[in-house]
Amino acid sequence: MRRRRRAACGSGAGPGGAHRADRGRDRNGARRPGLRPHHGARPRRGRPRLCRRRRGDVLPRQEDLQVMIAVQLRRGGPDVGAADLLVLPAAEGEIGRALTGLDRGLARVLRRRAAAVDFRGRPDDALVHQGDGARNRAIALMGLGRGPAGGDAWRRLGARARREAERQGARRVAIHLGWSAGDSEVITAAAEGFLLAGYRFDRYKSERNDRRRVDRLLLVGDPIPPASAARAALRTVETVVPHVFRVRDLVNEPASVATPRYLAAQAEELANGVSRLEVEVWDEKRIARENLAGLLAVARGSREEPRFVKLHYAGADARARIALVGKAITFDSGGLSLKPAKAMETMKYDMAGGATVIGTVAAAAALELPVDVTGYVPASENLPGGRAQKPGDVIRYANGKTVEVLNTDAEGRLVLADALALACRAQPDAVIDLATLTGAARVALGTLYAGVLGNDQRLVDELIAAGRAAGEPLWQLPLVPEYREDLKSPVADLRNVGGGDAGTIIGALFLAEFVEGVRWVHLDIAGPAFTDKDLPLAPRGGTGFGVRLLLRYLRSLG
Repeated sequence: MRRRRRAACGSGAGPGGAHRADRGRDRNGARRPGLRPHHGARPRRGRPRLCRRRRGDVLPRQEDLQVMIAVQLRRGGPDVGAADLLVLPAAEGEIGRALTGLDRGLARVLRRRAAAVDFRGRPDDALVHQGDGARNRAIALMGLGRGPAGGDAWRRLGARARREAERQGARRVAIHLGWSAGDSEVITAAAEGFLLAGYRFDRYKSERNDRRRVDRLLLVGDPIPPASAARAALRTVETVVPHVFRVRDLVNEPASVATPRYLAAQAEELANGVSRLEVEVWDEKRIARENLAGLLAVARGSREEPRFVKLHYAGADARARIALVGKAITFDSGGLSLKPAKAMETMKYDMAGGATVIGTVAAAAALELPVDVTGYVPASENLPGGRAQKPGDVIRYANGKTVEVLNTDAEGRLVLADALALACRAQPDAVIDLATLTGAARVALGTLYAGVLGNDQRLVDELIAAGRAAGEPLWQLPLVPEYREDLKSPVADLRNVGGGDAGTIIGALFLAEFVEGVRWVHLDIAGPAFTDKDLPLAPRGGTGFGVRLLLRYLRSLG
């Protein structure tokens, strides 16, 4: 039976120990700016109001609006069922195979039109034909590219099919997978791409894009997998995608909404009614008792209290014990080492690692994977308040190590150090941390790859393989022991920044100082966690990067 545990803070305490009467006040008792006055009173005229969510406010979730699509798999050819849009995937140079099973007259028309527009089946090739009679309102030929199509090609095709369906106003969409329908991976990838591409974060727009909702996706082909394998493939997609969407929602929410307390409450909500999943939330007093010194130091500058969220899913017949650690800085101004204004515009996404851990553990529980997974999420803001930590301060961690803080904008590693040391204490089979840790990773790898570093090559290789299969690629960087010299401090055991070179490696070497006796991998997701332009599987904003990768890895352990 799942238990929701909270730190004890006296009678009448809400989640995380916040008393009902104090929900609109900071830790010093002052009312937080921008919150609506209680009892529904109007704020002073002319005073700007931040978008803040109060307890009890209900906003529609993106997954409620965009994932609830009936996905079905059926044996047959392209004429197996009527649809508003029929999508025919075509490998490069194999257009004839894509048209197999169509009415001969229609096939001739499509072949003639394909020749006229130089449609060859290249990855970006597309041809839409309107109206073939009563069965399908529109038919789209879409290119898969050259050679055997892998998961990425089918995911992208599914995403393109979704966008075309929205352009056409189609409610019922059929994708003809042909002989590829016999591969469960193809089924999963095509459905995943179709569903992921439907995400939008527009809840704060006064006028939303009135898109006609797609409510049915039919995947057809011959052969198809056995019923049990087909059901498992579709169930996986229909479970994973809503959790990716929830992670995207958490990352996209304004920082005035997605505070550490909000993040903790969302973790508790995700665990509601989920078997074998426990959530424990530590408030500031409990964090102090546990001596999470890095988290307390980073949080000092903010009026928002920090939270430490621990999620534990105990799978039946668990074959491995895995710890996931996620950085959750819900807004990063840089602290007293203040960022430029432009650099702060997207710093609400600095909690993407923590959001990914929450979503992954919840999804693993929903899938009932045979693994034991514990998530550790240190959550805080990093602001330059009057009590903020200062360059030159020294932090003493629970494991006895001391750190000189030379740059308060290198705060993620300070809170991760607490969580990593705590995770290692439980002696799991492996520890994996995710963090938007360094801008250097984004500069080196761009927005499509995450950096991966670790102390165990086999674990690194397993995660790289999982990322390749999931369409969330990783690129390994070396843990260069000689660079450890850059972390030496004249007044403490370590300093929190290096000399400027190899920033991603230096960040990982710092974290390695708090990993003892376990296999460990660090994923720097600063590049792919957030996109400033539309991608095939995600619009501008949070991408949910890491959820599908980690679930693929966890599934491989079973």
